[in-house]
Amino acid sequence: MKSSELEKDALYKLRHSAAHVMAQAVLELYPEAKLGIGPPIDTGFYYDFDLGVDAEGKPRTFTPEDLAAIEKRMRQIIAGKHEFQYQEVSADEARELFKNQPYKLELIDGLAQGGIDEYGNETDEKPVISTYQQDTFKDLCRGPHVEATNKIPVDGFKLMTVAGAYWRGDEHNPMLQRIYGTAWPNKKELKQYLDMLEEAKKRDHRKLGKELDIFTFDDEVGPGLPLWLPNGAILIEELEKLAKEMEEKAGYQRVRTPHLTKEDLFLRSGHLPYYEESMYPPMEMEGVRYFIKPMNCPFHHKIFGSRPRSYRDMPIRLAEYGTCYRYEKSGELFGLMRVRSMQMNDAHIYCSEQQFEQEFMGVIAMYIDYFRIFGIDKYVMRLSTHSKKDLGKKYVDNERLWLKTEDMVRRAMDNGGVPYVEVAGEAAFYGPKIDVEIWSAIGREFTLATNQVDFAVPARFDLSFVNPDGEDETPLCIHRAPLSTHERMVGFLIEHYAGKFPVWLAPEQVRIIPITEAHHDYAVQLQQRLRAEGIRAEADLGSDRMNNKIRQAQLMQVPYMPVIGDQEMAEGAIALRKRDNSRQNGLPVGEFIASVKEKIATRSSEL
Repeated sequence: MKSSELEKDALYKLRHSAAHVMAQAVLELYPEAKLGIGPPIDTGFYYDFDLGVDAEGKPRTFTPEDLAAIEKRMRQIIAGKHEFQYQEVSADEARELFKNQPYKLELIDGLAQGGIDEYGNETDEKPVISTYQQDTFKDLCRGPHVEATNKIPVDGFKLMTVAGAYWRGDEHNPMLQRIYGTAWPNKKELKQYLDMLEEAKKRDHRKLGKELDIFTFDDEVGPGLPLWLPNGAILIEELEKLAKEMEEKAGYQRVRTPHLTKEDLFLRSGHLPYYEESMYPPMEMEGVRYFIKPMNCPFHHKIFGSRPRSYRDMPIRLAEYGTCYRYEKSGELFGLMRVRSMQMNDAHIYCSEQQFEQEFMGVIAMYIDYFRIFGIDKYVMRLSTHSKKDLGKKYVDNERLWLKTEDMVRRAMDNGGVPYVEVAGEAAFYGPKIDVEIWSAIGREFTLATNQVDFAVPARFDLSFVNPDGEDETPLCIHRAPLSTHERMVGFLIEHYAGKFPVWLAPEQVRIIPITEAHHDYAVQLQQRLRAEGIRAEADLGSDRMNNKIRQAQLMQVPYMPVIGDQEMAEGAIALRKRDNSRQNGLPVGEFIASVKEKIATRSSEL
């Protein structure tokens, strides 16, 4: 096992054990509590509890004071050096052990029947009912855990927040209280994580998006439907310009498709049976049902099939910034990261099997080019495959093609020397995919892009091309969106740059600051000259003092603030203030313009 895997395994055990210690502390402090589940997660752990009702008959919830008391008791339990002891039990023995815990009894029934694990998740593994005990607390669990409670650093964990969570994620089930905690090998790493969270709060795209006039939401428009303000529109246009340049070089053709279609299209594609819950309800006109589109691919299939194709035409790469609409649940909406209206950096590549590897890796190379431009140093490629038990339900029922296309993706990634991890049961319904997880400058993780293989839907649309042998052949289709949606990408970039966008992306690149009213005409002339050179420039002709104007420009994260006074007018120069507080006096205007244009043209990250 690699050292990174060992570290992950050690953290998993640590966090899993901390979850059990927290559950013990809660039961000791609140003996009537009913236990849900308590798994480790990427940044810590959680446990779900049902606290019953208070004296007024209202659901009992945890308070900040409760969390402090639970933390205190956890430290006492940890200090007891209690061993974690494993035991396999029969279903009847488990039911007796947890006879006063209804949620555990439900899980035990599932384990006894097979097909689910101790967290209620579906699994192909043979069911084993087991428990772990530390001190007086015993839980339904298969582990693993640390050897004893004292292996959990008393200064390496912290209880973070309380949230509501439906039992087993079903809104028809009872609402439980979920306590989130985090745990790390030592106090230093805990502090680093907490510091990162504090920095993330400052960079929150919802906060900065409002402060920098990038986007807004309005109740009368509807939840999850962002309104892009002028600054946000500039960000979108710059991203679209970048994508079009990249795609033109890579041989893509641009297309446009309507926002709605007859339901027949989605019945044919197979999206309605699999995806209808995430679509807006249909509208009916003249006895025909129409849906607004949640994705672009069926339209692109129609464009490919609009005329005969030859192997000489292949591959065909169709790209579109198509607006799509998905009915995300209200509780899942989150700023720009989860919305109901989105513009997708979408494209579909139709190719033969012989062309597949080159086309698939061409998309991966495009990802990496984008990462370089945006200064994304850490990323992971996840190969998402099917699960055999879900064939015909969650996935197209063709095991042979699943295995074949998954092997094609593995071979392409291996031959390209691109590292990846493999995750079962997360493929698209029509084929395997590569999902790309990236980390921002402060270490926050985002799932951004996708590169999907479709072996099923082209045949449903009777798509074909004439191969070199003169025979009709069904193409493979690669679905790709390297820049995700505008919404998610802009949300990521706001947090990644903390609003300090590189010059090429900054909505306002230059704000000219005249010292007095006598310098306004020169400031306006300079603004016009900069705009004529393709530089986004404004002149602050307000009545505020110079220092306040500079401060306002800095709050809006404007990269450059040329200050204009008598000397600058006389010399045809500027006194340049940059966003990072560096200064350069007596800079000739022509030299300044050339420098800014070079930064824009190269999409430099430097000021």
